[in-house]
Amino acid sequence: MGKTLTDKIFDTHVVDRPFGETWVLRLDRVFCHEITTPIAINDLVSRGMDRVFDPFRIKAVIDHVSPAKDSKTAEQGRILRDWVRRHGIRDFFDVGRNGVCHAIFPEKGFVRPGCTVIMGDSHTCTHGAFGAFAAGVGTTDLEVGILKGVCAFRKPATIRIDLEGKLRAGVFAKDVILGVIARIGVAGATDRVIEFRGPVVDAMSMESRMTICNMAVEAGATSGLCMPDHITVDYLWPFIGKPAGGGSGEEEKTYPAKEAALEDFRAWQSDDDAVYDRIVSLDCSDLEPSATVGYKPDQVKTIRELAGTKVDQVYIGSCTNGRIEDLREAAAVIRNRRVSPTVRAILAPATPGVYSQALQEGLVALFHEAGFCIISPGCGACLGMSNGVLAEGEICASTTNRNFYGRMGRGGMVHLMSPASAAAAAVAGYITGPGDL
Repeated sequence: MGKTLTDKIFDTHVVDRPFGETWVLRLDRVFCHEITTPIAINDLVSRGMDRVFDPFRIKAVIDHVSPAKDSKTAEQGRILRDWVRRHGIRDFFDVGRNGVCHAIFPEKGFVRPGCTVIMGDSHTCTHGAFGAFAAGVGTTDLEVGILKGVCAFRKPATIRIDLEGKLRAGVFAKDVILGVIARIGVAGATDRVIEFRGPVVDAMSMESRMTICNMAVEAGATSGLCMPDHITVDYLWPFIGKPAGGGSGEEEKTYPAKEAALEDFRAWQSDDDAVYDRIVSLDCSDLEPSATVGYKPDQVKTIRELAGTKVDQVYIGSCTNGRIEDLREAAAVIRNRRVSPTVRAILAPATPGVYSQALQEGLVALFHEAGFCIISPGCGACLGMSNGVLAEGEICASTTNRNFYGRMGRGGMVHLMSPASAAAAAVAGYITGPGDL
């Protein structure tokens, strides 16, 4: 009987099976940010266990409030900062070098096919785009990961979602994942891994694959996965080619040619006869630009159905859609247009690297001239912490990943959509398709 990619990762990383279906896995990476990690740090210190299992395999970033907005957020940053210095954690991205965790860590080459990754953040599933098992965990599991380099899981079954057909013009990865969640529901993949397969995934860039894996958790999934291929190799080549690029560490495996890396990565593919919990097929040729309604991410309508819905704010950024590909999609709509005078439009490039690339391509100037407020990399607006919080009754067209009640501010309404659709709303002052401007 064949194995899924998740089966293979569990088999190669298991260090113990203490009881029942519990698997204790060796961790390749523990990612940390300033919101959830300080709680774990303080608890470890209070227990006399202020240690780390491997300072190289731990990566940390100041993410959500950058720079600090008050004494509380400053203290969270200080705790993380002091901790990484105490333990010699080299890969720490402080204010000025920081960004959205699920964008900056892949950008630095820290995620590889077949890896195990945890973080105290539910959207850690983003990193499954590389063929890794990546999961968000609670404080206790994070502490154990930091201290011992292991984490206990109940081995999840896998749902395979075949994304068939070809995307029409104006339809992007965000529309695809909204279509998937609308199809299977917010609990449709609970305690499961989603494997994204099919020609639509094969044609996607790594940025787009990260977008769909990022929102797997919105269907209840533990993680989302894509099979590593030549696109994965191309993205990672600056870090895995000989001589190794910066950021990946001298002890990481490197390859003399892309063909060798591709052959190695084939080990991290599901077998043709792998057994799945279920297989769902979605014809993406029929998808239209879409957005959420209400307060659950499976409540989805087409942009056409929502046309004319007034918006007060547009936000382009986040771990879902703040990469250079996303900025380019939005810029194509914004070019030679201006933001509606009734809208606040905010752009948050996900990382300094994205910001720098956008500067080089003239995108920052384009957004600035159109009337966007361009803020430093970070993801504070997504969860209503900073740099884009809504007032009660306000409506935001957003490229983020959650539309829960009060997510971006108490009493605010969030419509999740692609960068292109959000840009069109910024220009029009209401929800509309980019092709309708």
